[in-house]
Amino acid sequence: MSLQYETVTHSISGLQPRPAKLALDMMLASVLIVVAAYLLGSLPSGYLLIRLFRHQDIRQSGSGNIGATNVLRSGGKGLAAATFLMDVLKGSCAVWLGGLLGGLLAPSVAPANMEALAALVAVLGHIFPVWLGFKGGKGVATGFGVFLVAAPWAALAAIAVFIVVLAISRYVSLASILAAASFPLFAWFLGHGNRPVFFIAVQFAVALLLIVKHHQNIGRLLAGKESRLGAKKIA
Repeated sequence: MSLQYETVTHSISGLQPRPAKLALDMMLASVLIVVAAYLLGSLPSGYLLIRLFRHQDIRQSGSGNIGATNVLRSGGKGLAAATFLMDVLKGSCAVWLGGLLGGLLAPSVAPANMEALAALVAVLGHIFPVWLGFKGGKGVATGFGVFLVAAPWAALAAIAVFIVVLAISRYVSLASILAAASFPLFAWFLGHGNRPVFFIAVQFAVALLLIVKHHQNIGRLLAGKESRLGAKKIA
């Protein structure tokens, strides 16, 4: 009798969660990650800093973009650095939080997938912030931030490309485009551990999204009208 009881108890304790519960847990985790990542990503750092310290609307200056480059071109070196740092941090925090929520609420789901979901949504939040009528930045700093957590070596390699291209050409847009284009390649060759299909797909999707957001810059680069870093006037 004792042996039978122990056998039944062992069998019950070894039962796996039912598919319905797993699906519910995954859905709940996904919804919370999407909401949290979007809210973090949508914080308009450059807009808030210029409003707070200069009482101006950065959208009315230079290119009208809320990113660090336009803040810098508007004459705020310290505010530009702060904008870049905040955009990176919000992306990193979104992915860290996504991994944490995924581990707590849906431990059976690959952590990389939850981090990838948070990464994609955080970048979308930066580009389409609800607070500014869904008109935000181009997502470069936030994209760097999300993958600094999700794929650190690839992110560092991509930022190295950015620095080298910027130093040679002084085109921030060209540096951003080439860094984004190179990132999936670095992620493929420098990545390690479990890399689910969704995680890889998000890496390519974010890189493509950042490039597409620079379509106007690409046009100006091809026409020879793009402004270099340090130029007083935007073409």
